[in-house]
Amino acid sequence: MSSHLSRRDMLRLVGLGAGALGLGGVAACAPSADGPEEDTAKSATNFSFASWSLADNASKAKIEELMRGYGSKAGITVNGVPLAYNNYLNQLTLQVRGGQFTGAAQMDIAWLAGLAALGKLRDLGEVAKGAGYTEAALSSGQVDGKQVGLPWTTAAIGLIANRDLLQTAGVTTAPSTITDFEATLRALKGTGVIPYAASTKVAQLKDILIWMQTFGSPLLDGDKVTVGDDASIEAVTWYKKLYDEKLIAPDVERVDARTLFAQGKAAIYDDAIVGRDFVVKGSPDKSIADKLDPIARPVKNAGDKPRAVQWGHAVVVVEGEGANTATDFAKWLTSDEQTVLGYFKDLSLPPTTTTALASEQVKTDAFTSQFSERITATATPNPFWKYPQYAQMETVISEQVQAVLVGKSKPADAMREAGRAVQVLIK
Repeated sequence: MSSHLSRRDMLRLVGLGAGALGLGGVAACAPSADGPEEDTAKSATNFSFASWSLADNASKAKIEELMRGYGSKAGITVNGVPLAYNNYLNQLTLQVRGGQFTGAAQMDIAWLAGLAALGKLRDLGEVAKGAGYTEAALSSGQVDGKQVGLPWTTAAIGLIANRDLLQTAGVTTAPSTITDFEATLRALKGTGVIPYAASTKVAQLKDILIWMQTFGSPLLDGDKVTVGDDASIEAVTWYKKLYDEKLIAPDVERVDARTLFAQGKAAIYDDAIVGRDFVVKGSPDKSIADKLDPIARPVKNAGDKPRAVQWGHAVVVVEGEGANTATDFAKWLTSDEQTVLGYFKDLSLPPTTTTALASEQVKTDAFTSQFSERITATATPNPFWKYPQYAQMETVISEQVQAVLVGKSKPADAMREAGRAVQVLIK
């Protein structure tokens, strides 16, 4: 991610649009399940919609259906701009910077600061008011207090366990503290599985950041990098202990972890809520869906708040031709109850409004409800996301952590060097 980003494990996601805002002669209106209301339809104009989901066969048809439905009701054409995920931010940034793209665009929430830095995103604060988004969802679409995106799906990255494997190891309750977690992993090791398919490759070792926060490091204090403090060193020392005891495995990243978990070779791993579909589809165990158990990340001290990093997508609107109608589309797609529940039904991604989350359709999905309650509820953004060069920062830290794991560096030396290197990247 960032200017040369690639998030390899986040795929098959949909979405985009724009909300109802009376600007430039376009009357504000409430969204409906069928599309824009009459006043908006009369003044609607064509707009473009950039999406990595349009470049993915798993989600393309759904996105095109939504585009056609809105376009037909509004009497306009929504022009799809498919961009492959791995090159999405690079290509979209170039097009926005060069004035070649206006309209709506699907965005990973981690990318918002980088695109917002171009100064061409519409402030959607007024659009978001009264739409019913949760506070957590709204915060995921903000950069420096400005609502640059409407939240489309909001969740987190957290721990997912195989309930049957835990029970086989004699573990009947989820570990709540680091001490409990270690005991659980050792019990699992005795059953012959990888206890915790934690990330150990540089590509995904940024997962260590949430463990640093769990041990008490803020990572960032204002613009001062705290990596290298006692808490971050303690976290990496602990991670190294797990590695040496073979409670975690070498050369693992998110895709590897999903595969190991799906095959029943690993008992616990970190993933976003979309991981369920990957695991279920890739598992020879036809009943694995019933064994998935989202668990709160263990805390250092009893009573601490479990940590998790936010995950999700937002819809941004790039100022220019078609931006008003794109704004209406975004709000309709992300806040209309019938629309968002249809999206949840098709893709199992949680909606972002209070009413939709409280619906029977969502509440009766045990995995989603448990994930939201145990993980998403205490999730916060990665503090480095506010910098366009955040991916470089994560890589610097990951490389130093891997050096510790393979015995090339000591935790204290590695983390202090990582902290110095990240501080240099802050401008």
